[in-house]
Amino acid sequence: MVWTRREVLSLARLSCAACEGEGAAKGKRGEITPCYCVLRSIFRACYARFRACVAKEKHMSRVSFDHFGGKERRMMWGRKDEEYAADFFLIARRSLDPFHYQVFSYHYLLGADWRLCCRRLKVDRGQFFHAVYRVQETLGRIFYELEPYSLYPPREYFATRIG
Repeated sequence: MVWTRREVLSLARLSCAACEGEGAAKGKRGEITPCYCVLRSIFRACYARFRACVAKEKHMSRVSFDHFGGKERRMMWGRKDEEYAADFFLIARRSLDPFHYQVFSYHYLLGADWRLCCRRLKVDRGQFFHAVYRVQETLGRIFYELEPYSLYPPREYFATRIG
């Protein structure tokens, strides 16, 4: 996926000291590089959808019949909520190093507050929050740039795919 000025501007925080609400900086070759506030907002949007998928009652889950393109042009049954939650979890597990995955697991999956996480990980408050921001930035970039189907924006993940 290519970063566009419109997308980073809409996701940027106005109070961000690094980009001052612009959301991007020009790279060395003229390409747009997103600010960390943009990457964190992408992660928060995907995490909110993950929480909604996990909190939903299992008997409420919908089964969808989607068309997938390619040579075979076949149709498949799927449970989008469960697939999204599994993709979110597996992408995090594959892309984070062991320490950052522990931070992700304790703080986001298990819901522990920062005090409990600091005690369990044996780090101080500053190190913990730096690790949380690093997790958000890393996963935000991956969720956006993932191909062929990214996790961001979540509404496109849940839309019927016509190939």
